[in-house]
Amino acid sequence: MRYLCIHGHFYQPPRENPSLEAIELQDSAYPYHDWNERVASECYAPNATSRILDGEQRIVQLVNNYSRISFNFGPTLLSWIAEKAPKVYEALREADKSSRERYSGHGNAIAQAYNHMIMPLANRRDKVTQVKWGIRDFEHRFGRLPEGMWLPETAVDTETLEVLAENGIKFTILAPRQAKRLRKRGSRSWQDVSGDRVDPSRAYLVQLPSRKTISVFFYDGPISQGVAFERLLDNGQRFADRLISGFSDARQWPQLVHIATDGESYGHHHRFGEMALSYALHHIETNKLAQLTNYGEFLERHPADHFAEIVSNSSWSCVHGVERWRSNCGCNSGGHPGWTQEWRAPLRAALDWLRDELTPFYEQQAAPLLKDPWGARDEYIQVVLNRAEENALNFLGSHATHPLSDEEQVAALKLLEMQRHAMLMYTSCGWFFDELSGLETVQVIQYAGRAIRLAQDLGAKCIESRFMERLAAAKSNLPEYSDGKQIYEKWVKPAFVSTDQLAGHYAISSLFESFGERTKIYCYNVQREDYTLEVEGKQKLGVGRARFSSEITRESASLGFAVLHLGDHNLAGGVSRFEKIEDYDQLKNTLMDSFSKADTTQVLQTLTEKFANNTFTLRTLFRDEQRKIVDVILKESLATVAAAYRSIYENQAPLIRFLNGLSIPVPPAFQSAAQIALNSQLKQAFEQLEPDLDAIKGHLKEAAASNIALDLPGLEYAIRKRLETEAETFASAASNLEVVQKLTTLLKFVSTLPFPVVLWEVQNICYGPLIRTMDEVREQAQTDNEAAKNLFNELALLRESLRINGQ
Repeated sequence: MRYLCIHGHFYQPPRENPSLEAIELQDSAYPYHDWNERVASECYAPNATSRILDGEQRIVQLVNNYSRISFNFGPTLLSWIAEKAPKVYEALREADKSSRERYSGHGNAIAQAYNHMIMPLANRRDKVTQVKWGIRDFEHRFGRLPEGMWLPETAVDTETLEVLAENGIKFTILAPRQAKRLRKRGSRSWQDVSGDRVDPSRAYLVQLPSRKTISVFFYDGPISQGVAFERLLDNGQRFADRLISGFSDARQWPQLVHIATDGESYGHHHRFGEMALSYALHHIETNKLAQLTNYGEFLERHPADHFAEIVSNSSWSCVHGVERWRSNCGCNSGGHPGWTQEWRAPLRAALDWLRDELTPFYEQQAAPLLKDPWGARDEYIQVVLNRAEENALNFLGSHATHPLSDEEQVAALKLLEMQRHAMLMYTSCGWFFDELSGLETVQVIQYAGRAIRLAQDLGAKCIESRFMERLAAAKSNLPEYSDGKQIYEKWVKPAFVSTDQLAGHYAISSLFESFGERTKIYCYNVQREDYTLEVEGKQKLGVGRARFSSEITRESASLGFAVLHLGDHNLAGGVSRFEKIEDYDQLKNTLMDSFSKADTTQVLQTLTEKFANNTFTLRTLFRDEQRKIVDVILKESLATVAAAYRSIYENQAPLIRFLNGLSIPVPPAFQSAAQIALNSQLKQAFEQLEPDLDAIKGHLKEAAASNIALDLPGLEYAIRKRLETEAETFASAASNLEVVQKLTTLLKFVSTLPFPVVLWEVQNICYGPLIRTMDEVREQAQTDNEAAKNLFNELALLRESLRINGQ
């Protein structure tokens, strides 16, 4: 009669460049590439292999938390996970599969409205597409139709519930304050439960105007609040006790205690929160304090016998309903006294204007191409999920009014992409935080900019300038950013990517890495048609021609390019569309001839003349490649500088130690030299194929004696990645004594470092092979087989180093 369900809503604000369909380098996430990667490391991956520990803090069991909790992942996040964190992706799929076996055929995963749009503020057409895309994405990921759907920010109105019910969704999850009144089936008497007074222990049925119904679960507010904001996850036992406290002996029906929070609470917002979750579930299940379930199973066993009415235009994260996403209601993330969010209303008004401008344009342009333009948009998700050319052509073939020419295919895909970005621009994060110039708000404006560019490609007039005029009404709290119009000029326009920019990127990159005949740059395919590279000392000249094709719109163009590298950061080049191959050949011959004669001045002059209106430099590169090439360029210079600093430090080290001993501040110049010298040496030492542990000890001793600050995030990351490489070697050769000893020695050394190193992935990699190999050799080790004894003993040492309980 006692059931427990924990729901995690896993979601990250989208961060990709809309023109590239990829996240570029984010320095604020250091030492990770971007924030998705960082949160995945801190939360999504740990929940796939969480730990249950014994009394000595050793690993007893690795568990997949997703197999024991209800969860949803935002589709835009899940697409990133599928590509960048495939182990996590497979763990999610496996968790849903195993949960169907555990919970009477009902999987733990539920769907989400596609791109986290605040549904009550959307028009009906967008509501329908958001739900259909969310369902189709879910089916693609988990191989089944969803029973439930998470509404972004649990924002709800009656029309949204109608759309869910129309599309076969059986239930959704809401906050307790979203319940208005309820009555028992068969009774006409309604009970007012507004103000968080609903009993969360049962399912409720909402009767809709269409006569359809949908079940809703109102989660336990106080316990959910404790998880999110009251550090309940600091202790797994306390978490378990708090969950059990949600049951009441006064209830005479099968009761469900269930909570809902951001899934990132379990590991990202609260470090080791995933372990508290694992412990609590293990404790409750082992001691038979409650039966774990999910919403689908509970609903099948105990259908709703009460009707409920919802508070329309309400949500879980705004006490004013849904005002947080359209007005200066007072809800914000705090920390900025004096700031206002008056910018929210004009931002939404500008986006609403843009949506309404693009709607008739879409209908007019799509009518000759697509039989049912809006029906095609609803089904376009099948192309978003699979960008293969054959799939896109099959989609167009089934929706086109006639066999489309290449140009018409490009136009149709651009129109559909325009509509996709016209929905992405309503992603809720754009209004959630405090400032117009914040990353999340700039992101939604970038989506709007992408929609505008696609419309302009197809002939829309003056739409960008009129949109920017409306953005000007949205005022920033920061004087340097002024308003939305300036932000659009500063951040959105520079992020646009043209085919010419892509060619410039390819040209510069070709000087530093070898491309094959075909290569891929983000969402673009490059087919090389001609290329020549000449090198003279530090100088390089690359001249080529290639066809650049968008994987998204199928638009393509053949461009010629030339780029000259004079050494260091000095690069110059240009791109052009050559009408005749002869013109390209002539330019190539001219440049190569001048370069062979070491006539650099003439090469530069030719580049300037031939590419006068379309030149590029290192600044043109996309951020990741820019950083990669800058690192190559800087490598030699940095080595020289590091050597110079090392020399300075070695000469001044006795004086630095003397000053520290007297508690006299070390001059900043000496301090900087020491920090640069020692941190660079330590990092290089750990990146060696065979790390010199004695040398590393010496560097650390020097740092301690001289009171030098270490680059702890960078060093920890480098050491961790080195350990993970050695762990992979062990996993593939767990019975090799030398491999075992090498990893054990490295782990023993790491335990002596003056800072902790995260061994989570190392433990994950080693856990299975280690336990299996010990089981395999245990019997032989108990005989006179010396080799087996030595191996077993070394494996036992490794087990201890990894804090694994092998009993």
